Amino acid sequence: MDQRKVFIMGSGPAGLTAAVYAARGNLNPLVVEGHEAGGQLMLTTMVENFPGFRDGIMGPQLMDDMREQAKRFGAEIIQGAVTKVDLSGRPFNIHMDENRVVQTDTLIIATGASARLLGLESERKLMGHGVSTCATCDGFFYRGKEVVVVGGGDSALEEGMFLTKYATRVTLVHRRDSLRASKVMQDRAFKNEKIKFIWDSTVSEVLDVKDGEVKAVQLKNLKSGEESVLNCDGLFVAIGHDPNTALFKGQLEMDPAGYIVTRNGGTRTSVEGAFAAGDVQDHVYRQAITAAGSGCMAAIDAEHFLNAHSS
Repeated sequence: MDQRKVFIMGSGPAGLTAAVYAARGNLNPLVVEGHEAGGQLMLTTMVENFPGFRDGIMGPQLMDDMREQAKRFGAEIIQGAVTKVDLSGRPFNIHMDENRVVQTDTLIIATGASARLLGLESERKLMGHGVSTCATCDGFFYRGKEVVVVGGGDSALEEGMFLTKYATRVTLVHRRDSLRASKVMQDRAFKNEKIKFIWDSTVSEVLDVKDGEVKAVQLKNLKSGEESVLNCDGLFVAIGHDPNTALFKGQLEMDPAGYIVTRNGGTRTSVEGAFAAGDVQDHVYRQAITAAGSGCMAAIDAEHFLNAHSS
């Protein structure tokens, strides 16, 4: 059976940064990429807010560079996915595709969170080309433009308010006739002259007029069935995120939304030897740089744990 000191689940900024640090610590980590190798940055185009890249860098290129850096220091990175995890005792048993089982002294969980999407083919095709799930990441590109935000909770209003710093107009589309957001957030949004609301409606299509960039969205009124077209330069989908934590239910402490709870501002979970980094335990910041930072923390925490429990 394959024996490891450090097993890392996930290959986004958190997982690969953990791999760099663990490999440099001579811990020979094994990284399993998961079904979405590279994480959410693989769906982005230009990344301009990751330090060190003055002129920006394409999301997939950034992840490829991080991957090669981790491999250069000795991390083993393999394709595939984890199908079952047993954290009842150490070493942990990690079950993978093709009936492979790995035993590991420590586990770093960096499986991320997946943005909820509308489920449209046009939305998928234009992701990173006018469709986004992160205003903080992409808002700068919409200076002087008009954008649409889908959603009605605090996240949608936060995205909308942030976008008003750049866009000339933000249209928030919500499927109901009232918002789910907190009263404070609603008051702020209603007072902002750049934000307008379209109620009882959904985005039924994203239109690009054959040039690969968002030009408009098609709306459907859920009460009347009437359809209309709204010209815009970008669509931000803000209907929530789902942490990828299904494998750990009943084994690790989680908050009501399913995010893994970590201890004392670090990466330690409710099970000794298991650590969590990145969006899988962060529902507040959700940035590549914060994920990378927590990946560093997880690798250092794992190394300290191994040193403390070495025979």
